[in-house]
Amino acid sequence: MNDATTSAPARPVLDVWCELQCPDCRTALTDLRALRERYGDRLDIRLRHFPLAKHPHAYVAAQAAEEAMEQGRGWPYVEAVLARAEELGKRGEKLLLEVAGELGLDTEELDTALIDGRHLLIVDADQAEGKAIGVTGTPTYVIGDERLDGGKSQEGLRARIEEIADRLLA
Repeated sequence: MNDATTSAPARPVLDVWCELQCPDCRTALTDLRALRERYGDRLDIRLRHFPLAKHPHAYVAAQAAEEAMEQGRGWPYVEAVLARAEELGKRGEKLLLEVAGELGLDTEELDTALIDGRHLLIVDADQAEGKAIGVTGTPTYVIGDERLDGGKSQEGLRARIEEIADRLLA
């Protein structure tokens, strides 16, 4: 390590605690798209998994999303699955594989990832961290040191996130 080396300033991080069978998370996509458009790569928006027990396919969907991330199509996959959240409730893994195929992902590899559980630790770690910081529902946002609960209403949350992001970027 060279002490004279300077690193680029860290980008602010927006953690989005989400679950892919959640209708409120689907609604939140509008805000996330607007935030990505406004900030581009100046704001690091990270998907964090918080599958809820009331949604039986959310846990496997989180694992599938992680495999889609590995294959370079994470956000498009997340958005496509959320757009069909009700259908996920009825079709489960079949829908997850269908969406992967529609996006050109390696469906055999995704299926294998679901069988061998290679992404279980990531999903479990996200959920444990979420519980530790007080996440109880989805979507929940964490930016700076502030947690914002979007499960009841998205009203005003994007403005609050922008306010915090602007302050962190100043």
